[in-house]
This record gives sequence, structure tokens and C-alpha cells, in this order.
Amino acid sequence: MTPAYALRRYGHTEAAEIRQILIDVHTDAFATETDEFHDPERFAWFVDHWSGLPGFDCVIAYDGDEPAGYAYGAPAVHEREWWRDYLSPAASDETFNLSELMVRPKWPATGLSEQLHAELVCRRPEPLAALLVDVSHPRVQALYETWGYRKIGERQPFADSPLYAVMLRGLPDA
Repeated sequence: MTPAYALRRYGHTEAAEIRQILIDVHTDAFATETDEFHDPERFAWFVDHWSGLPGFDCVIAYDGDEPAGYAYGAPAVHEREWWRDYLSPAASDETFNLSELMVRPKWPATGLSEQLHAELVCRRPEPLAALLVDVSHPRVQALYETWGYRKIGERQPFADSPLYAVMLRGLPDA
């Protein structure tokens, strides 16, 4: 049975209020990582970047008063969608970029990831959703495939970042 979580939605105007929560959950999720790319200070830059975008949308799951995980992203800027490099012609004009979906290690295999994803992405008006998954995590990629995503390519967005699978959901032939 999947535990019940309180799911709360936040937007751009609440970004400052939830910033530290996002950083703390990320720090817990990547506690065993030693590379600089997953450093909490670097991640804070990503939080500030994404939460500053128009249409920023975030869902945080709480187990009582404790944040257990979150998912966030923002609509892509039209004709600047990074996934377009992998499909020709492009399938649609509107995409929601799922930037982060993290669950604290204390809540493994509880169904929380799926709940967060459904609450965030499935309630978005955009017909497409795009995300990146570290290729060294095939189980995570497989999980996204069960949610309707399809790998369309690979990219390394930063010189020091992992290689990611580019995944898209909502393609008519997917």
C-alpha cells in the first residue's frame, strides 16, 4: 500500500519560501555523491534558475511536517526546446520541462515518485513533457518509460555533467 502524503503545489511567487527545502532534499538524495556537479551550492544555482522561469511549477510531498520529496519544472521557451535537436519535424509547440524529481532516501520504493510526477506533469496543459535522466541509472530511465516517456537521444548539457538520456512524453506515436 502506498503511504498517504500531503502534496502541496508552489509557483514562482513562493520560490524563496521553498528554496531551502529543495536544496535540503537534494542534499539528502545525493549525500553519497562526490562530484562537484551534484554539490548543494551548485544545485542552489539550478533552483534559482528554474524557480525564476515563467510558469515555474513545483509539488512538494510532506510526510507529516517533513518534506519527503518534490518535483518541479517549467514550460519550455517556444522554439528553444532542447529536445528538438533529436526530432524532425518537431511534434508540438508546447513542452513542460521536468527539471527535478527527487525523493529522500528515507522513502524508497513507496510510490512517492509516481505520485509527485502525476501531480505535477499530468496536470500540466502542455501536450509534451521532456526530461533528462543520467544514463548510468537505467532503472530510473525504465521507470520513466512506464510513465510514457521515450528516449529520443543523449546529451551532456554541461562539461562536468553526466551524460543524460533525453526523454519525451506525449508523442503521438509513443
